[in-house]
Amino acid sequence: MEMRKISTGAAIAIAATGLFLTLLTTGLLMSQQTIPSTGTITTVNIGVYRDSSCTQNATSVDWGSIYPGNSTTKIVYVKNTGSLPIKLSMTTGSWMPSNANTYISLSWNRESTVLSAGQSIDATLTLSASSDAGNITSFSCNITITGTEQAT
Repeated sequence: MEMRKISTGAAIAIAATGLFLTLLTTGLLMSQQTIPSTGTITTVNIGVYRDSSCTQNATSVDWGSIYPGNSTTKIVYVKNTGSLPIKLSMTTGSWMPSNANTYISLSWNRESTVLSAGQSIDATLTLSASSDAGNITSFSCNITITGTEQAT
């Protein structure tokens, strides 16, 4: 049986098509909003706001001062701006300094909450600093709140 070789160009085209289809499928199933410590937010089917009427976009979170061994909270409002139910999740990343997440943690009270289309809900973000906060005197991180579409 004779095997045919495919050209390098054809192999690259097949790989690029597969990558494009993977990204397209992921984009259709998930929506998210990233909240950096500073900067702007791009949203798809989900909004994060400072006020309960969901009119003031939350573009950053100012934690102020926190002492080692303590925690502080901030309330934001999350709204499903799409047409299908979504399940909420939150992650953090891009910690500065890079070891800050060893001493500082961020959690919230809305993990796995399902929001109907158009529904909004308050969410409490809790930042906790270890009693052994090392030499960290300031920090930053990105907060990503994701709304994954749920089958209806």
